[in-house]
Amino acid sequence: MSRARREFQPGSCYHVTTRCNNRDFNLASRESREIYLYTLKKAKSKYSFKIYALCIMLNHVHLLIEPENPEEMPKIMHWINWYSAMSFNALLRRKGHFWEQRYSCSGFAVDDKERALNTLRYIHANPKAAGMRQTFFYDFSNYGTYERLTEDGLTQWHPAFLQLGNSLDECAGQYKGFCQRYTPKKKKRTVNLWGSKLMGLSQPKKSQKPVPVGQISLPFAYKSPSSAISHPEIADVTQPFIKANRHIA
Repeated sequence: MSRARREFQPGSCYHVTTRCNNRDFNLASRESREIYLYTLKKAKSKYSFKIYALCIMLNHVHLLIEPENPEEMPKIMHWINWYSAMSFNALLRRKGHFWEQRYSCSGFAVDDKERALNTLRYIHANPKAAGMRQTFFYDFSNYGTYERLTEDGLTQWHPAFLQLGNSLDECAGQYKGFCQRYTPKKKKRTVNLWGSKLMGLSQPKKSQKPVPVGQISLPFAYKSPSSAISHPEIADVTQPFIKANRHIA
C-alpha cells in the first residue's frame, strides 16, 4: 500500500514528531539533545524556515515549523533527520536507522489561533506529562522564551502568541495562564529491554574503530561523547538556548 501524499500549503505551519527507531531512548544523553539543537541551527542556515516550538524528549522530538517555501518542507526534514542520524550514530557508535521510517506531520493555517495555541501548549507540556518536570520549564524546550520573553537564538514566537495581549508582558501572562490551566495526560513510559539499550543503564559497547559516516562533516571528534558537548560550535548554539529556557528557582 502506497503512502498518502503529503500536501504543503503556503501560509501553513507544521507540527512534526520524529521518534527514535524502535522508540529506543537514544536521546537520553544530554550530548545527544545538544547536538540536535546544533543540527536545527545548521538546517536554518541552509533552508528558510521558522521554528515556533520545539521539545526534545528522550526518544522523540516535537517541532512546530513554518517553511518560507512550502515545497521545501520535505527537504528540511530530510536534512535534519539525515544529519542528526549520522551524528548520533557516530556519537553512540551504533549502526542502522536512528529514526523511525517516517516522521508524523500535521499542518494548519498560521492564522488558526486556537489550533496554534493548543499545539504550542501540547508541545511545551510534554516534559511535565512524562513526569520529567513539575513545571513547563525544560532545558530542551522553548517554553521559557514564551513565559519569560527571552531569546534563545533558534526559535521565535508564533503570531497567535502575539495576539494574546496588547503588550508582550500581557501576551506572556496570558500564555502562562493558558498553560497552567492544562492538565496533560501522563504518558506511559515503557522500556524495551529486549532490543533497546537505555542510555544511563546500559552503555553501548565501544568498538575499536569509529563508525563510518560517509561524507558527513561532523563538528566534533567522536572518539568520546564529551568531545561533542565541549565543541565551541555546539556550545555557541546550546548555551544561549538553555540559558533562555531553563527553570530559575
